[in-house]
Amino acid sequence: MRFWTMIGLILVLSVVGLTYEIAAGRVLAPFFGTSLVTWTTVIATVLAGFSVGNAIGGFAAERPRRVAIRHVRRALLATAVLMALSPTVLAALYAMGARGTGGMLFTVWVAFFPASVLVSFPSPFLAKMAVEARPGREGSSLGLVLAAGSIGAIAGALLAGFVTLPHFGSAATFAACGAVALLCVPFVRGGASGAEDGAVATTPAPPEPVTPVSMALAALLMAAGLMSGPVCQYESGLSCIDILRRGDTVYLQADRTSQAAERSVGTEGSPELVLSYAQWLWARMDRDLGAEPAVLFIGGGGYTLPTKLLASRPAARAVAVEIDPLVTSVVRAHLPAAGRMIARTSFDATRAGSGDAADAGRLGIVHEDGRVYINETDRRFDAAVMDAFSSESVPAHLATLETYERLREIVDGPVYVNLIDAPDGPLVRGLHAILRDLYPHVAAVQGPVSSRGRANVVLAASAAPLAALPALPDGYETVSISPGRAFTDDRGWVGHR
Repeated sequence: MRFWTMIGLILVLSVVGLTYEIAAGRVLAPFFGTSLVTWTTVIATVLAGFSVGNAIGGFAAERPRRVAIRHVRRALLATAVLMALSPTVLAALYAMGARGTGGMLFTVWVAFFPASVLVSFPSPFLAKMAVEARPGREGSSLGLVLAAGSIGAIAGALLAGFVTLPHFGSAATFAACGAVALLCVPFVRGGASGAEDGAVATTPAPPEPVTPVSMALAALLMAAGLMSGPVCQYESGLSCIDILRRGDTVYLQADRTSQAAERSVGTEGSPELVLSYAQWLWARMDRDLGAEPAVLFIGGGGYTLPTKLLASRPAARAVAVEIDPLVTSVVRAHLPAAGRMIARTSFDATRAGSGDAADAGRLGIVHEDGRVYINETDRRFDAAVMDAFSSESVPAHLATLETYERLREIVDGPVYVNLIDAPDGPLVRGLHAILRDLYPHVAAVQGPVSSRGRANVVLAASAAPLAALPALPDGYETVSISPGRAFTDDRGWVGHR
């Protein structure tokens, strides 16, 4: 093999390795959520695989040339198959009952560690061949080998984050990683130790042919993995969304967690709220707010609460900050009342102008991170609803004292917060501590506890006393929250374990 061919292979396999690592973190979310814990597990597992693969590959590189080439080719074939099948393995283990932190650790190890080992297995052999290809220039050859690995890693991260995951989805990304690994196999050929680029080899090693049957079998297995279908109906780099229909109700799920629900019939006028936590939030807002409130919603979700507000109060205004434009597009297509409200009243709140519709300008939509908007906006609001989720967990940077201190500067009235946590769990205690530090009046209610031991816990905080509501949604009760540590930007929420 020529020097630049080997450098190219090292670069390409580094691209594949990092793309695979980021895709692993994304595809894990619909099954185990997104948090510091899950990302730490994925990164540690994949890096452990890279380390083991490099170590074993180093021993293989010392074998006779033909033997080493055979091992490298087999590793690439296995890499192609395992990468393409990773989502299938993940889904199968989850279906078999893998749950909790232990189940997540086991699943990540089984689904992603083997391919991580194998994709890095060829690197020592390729590096050895590159260094030997230019005798007397070992230093620059080694430097180019290391640079190719680093550049490939950077390119893989950018490719996954900006191209493949947002535009093609995780299943196609894994299949593409496997396909690229498979295409590398024919380029791993015999060469000559001490051969310069284009020079005649002094100790030729006859090339070992690629077995067409093995290539075809690997391609077939990869295709089978891709044919198992996408992880969800709609996917971007931020969201994995499914639309479920049960009777006359449409549910929007993000990473398999219900984010919103709406009746598909009878949605004219003021829509009926289906989810219990949304019913309590609206009852609280309806009691606390006047006839012309301006309300900030951090987290668009299904836009059901902004829709209810604007339908019930013709003079009300709202700004909904939703990080993922895909969520808004799916809502417009599948949730009748919210879709109509967006079409009739929404405008891009990041730009001047309020649209052409007669009552446009009432619902401003901002596709941006909620914390960025809170930090930078110069608008003022009468109330705020914090209902942003990544899977079933609140993003850590939206659950800090600094976030709510800034929120108090731009919101003159009450703040409402929706959480999912264990009863009196660490997230609830931390957010409750923040609100108690900033507001004299804080109320908390909790919904039914799921089979996973978690429930919706909804908080309301205000400078003025909060009047009692006449009734609570079915299964909800007023709860007392134990003292906890207020999360900060320095020591924040780490996610569910």
